Amino acid sequence: MAMKTRATVAERLPLDQILAGDCIEMMNSLPEGSVDLIFADPPYNLQLKGALHRPDNSAVDAVTDHWDQFASFAAYDKFTRQWLNAARRLLKPDGAIWVIGSYHNIFRVGTALQDAGFWVLNDVVWRKSNPMPNFKGKRLTNAHETMIWASKAEASKYTFNYEALKALNEGVQMRSDWVLPICTGHERLKDHNGDKVHPTQKPESLLHRVLIGTTNPGDVVLDPFFGTGTTGAVAKMLGRHFIGIEREEGYRKAALKRLDKVRRLDASALEISTSKRAEPRVPFGQLVERGMLRPGEVLLSPRGKPAKVRADGSLVSEAHRGSIHQVGAALEGAPSCNGWTYWQFKRDGQLIPIDILRQQIRSEMARNG
Repeated sequence: MAMKTRATVAERLPLDQILAGDCIEMMNSLPEGSVDLIFADPPYNLQLKGALHRPDNSAVDAVTDHWDQFASFAAYDKFTRQWLNAARRLLKPDGAIWVIGSYHNIFRVGTALQDAGFWVLNDVVWRKSNPMPNFKGKRLTNAHETMIWASKAEASKYTFNYEALKALNEGVQMRSDWVLPICTGHERLKDHNGDKVHPTQKPESLLHRVLIGTTNPGDVVLDPFFGTGTTGAVAKMLGRHFIGIEREEGYRKAALKRLDKVRRLDASALEISTSKRAEPRVPFGQLVERGMLRPGEVLLSPRGKPAKVRADGSLVSEAHRGSIHQVGAALEGAPSCNGWTYWQFKRDGQLIPIDILRQQIRSEMARNG
């Protein structure tokens, strides 16, 4: 009977769709206890008092949109409590939520989370490797945002893929400070004028880490502030279902166009792990998070032996699985192997050492350090 009920609920869910409208109304219209994870990027209520300018007097593309404007802290708090209550009703008993914010709002959101009955598991600092400078020089550069990860209740048996996150971090336990770049380059959506489609588009690497660590393939992930669809794009790629809610038509159109281009990975690439030098360490998983190598892509040894990249940054060959170093050593029958110099990937018919990609990240770290 319980299985039939769960199947009925799943049939009623608008899986892999973007719902148009107010997030609170839309969430209240969905079946109770039907969602595995919620990732929320709510308005930050930045309280900007006017346009921002650089020292050369050029305008800064800041968040001045109407959706980020509230009459008072009390109005923002009321909105926060309403959408959090709607979100908690939607979560399954063992569900969880991630909320991201800046110093403008995250402390108010944290209070509302606890008041609503959520159980805080971690606060995670996303430290931006390439933050926007503080142009006026009157405050510290805002180089991070904070994410709160909370289960629906203290007793919830929430999903936490510890070994997968450890593999993503090259065998080292994942910490609560994540150094990842902001959304730039080819990933940043632009309109026909070359302007940003959305001022606070989140990088796919951030959602990759969240979904690998706290969901499983087939789970339902809801984003009540869908924007241009980063959560949906990563969920689709990683074999999770998504439900997006977005009231702004322009963002919905951009998200739909983006999602149409996303390729869902094959099942073998979605498998995850279960249970160091003077230069800065770069985990191989960061190449996967940033899209420099894609899950399912094949790496080749110097003798042409293949191994497939998995979503958590590990490799799988015909007979072995593990880190780039472990699989390389196993293939060679050696006690150890430097996977960075051992493995190659193919681009435009050419074999390229994966260490090239590591050096590219190190160069970025040096420029931004």
